[in-house]
Formats: sequence, structure tokens, C-alpha cells
Amino acid sequence: GSSNVMEHLGYRFTNDTDLLKRQIDQAGICFLHAPLFHPAMKHVAPIRRELGMKTFFNMLGPMVNPSRPKKQIVGVFSLELARRYQYLYQGLDKHFAIIHALDGYDEISLTGDFKLITNDGERLLSPEDIGFQTFSQEQLYGGETIAEAASLFTKIIEGHGTEAQNSAVLANAGVAIQCATGKPLDEAIELGRSSLLDGKAKHALETLIGL
Repeated sequence: GSSNVMEHLGYRFTNDTDLLKRQIDQAGICFLHAPLFHPAMKHVAPIRRELGMKTFFNMLGPMVNPSRPKKQIVGVFSLELARRYQYLYQGLDKHFAIIHALDGYDEISLTGDFKLITNDGERLLSPEDIGFQTFSQEQLYGGETIAEAASLFTKIIEGHGTEAQNSAVLANAGVAIQCATGKPLDEAIELGRSSLLDGKAKHALETLIGL
């Protein structure tokens, strides 16, 4: 998972408030790692690791986030679960984006059509609808080990990703930026593209790990 990749790259999760504030101030990002901030998740984390499969906690986690974010993007692995999130979130005071790829991914995989559910309603979109082409699963292969995944991640954030890799990153980043800023999706994607290709994302990562 992403937390394993970050640890492999040298980042250490913390609940040190002063350090987290410095990370936000200097890198523009920090991680509130669930096991360190959510008592219930802390106790079930070892069991989840041992099971090595999706459980009820994969579904419950985002809904019981103790920080109660006002803006939240969530990827889900089934359309049924997407509908449940929509039903719950539409009654809350938050901006949200729920993503489900129809071929089973909990992100915009660009391997086919996907559902995007927001405060404004539900849309079925194709990669072409948001300015990308459709790619194969093989083009987005993430590796078999943490080291392989970390190597791919580093390559992409350094600006050397393939068209397929960059496109997948930008599609998901665009939805997150749209949720956070309210900008149109095409503008949000271009902001993500600028951050990735101009080196700003790489600089943020290096600053974060160095703190």
C-alpha cells in the first residue's frame, strides 16, 4: 500500500503535532496515519495485516475518520458501496467525491469507464471524457514488491513516468484538486500536471521526507 511505499522511501509516520505542523508549513502536506490517530483502527491494524484481504474496516475507515474532514475523496471497489457512501455523505456538511471504476478499481484506473459521485450528483465517465485515452492493465502494472512500487513511484514523481502512468496520476489528482478547490475538472487536472511535470510534487516529497 501507499503507506508501505512512503516508509520504504524514508518517511516515518508520526503523531507529533509540532512536526506535522512543520510538514504542512514547509512541504504543504503531512500524513495523519490512521493507526496513530484512530484508537479503534490501531487495535484492528495487526489483524487486518494478518488477514491480507479486504474487510469491513476498509469500508468503515473513511466514514469514521476522527478528523471529520470537510472535503473528502474516497475510492471504493464496488458500485454498491459507492451508493452507500453517497447516501451517507449527502446528509453531511462536506464536499465529497466518490470514485468507482466499473472494472473493480477503487480509483480512476483509465482502463475503462468509471463512476464519479459528488455533491452535484452522479456521472458515468470514460477516460476520453476527461481528456485521456484508455489504457490496459499491463500499462499500469504497479510491481510485485514494495521496492518495485517505490521505484515506480519515484520515477513518476521525478517526471519520467510513461504516458499511462502520468495519466492515471493526473486523473486522480485532478478529482482531488477539484474536490478541494471547486475548480472545473479540466483546470484541476492541469494544475496537477503542472505540479508533476514542473517538479513541484517532487520537491514537496523531498522536503517532507527530509523533515
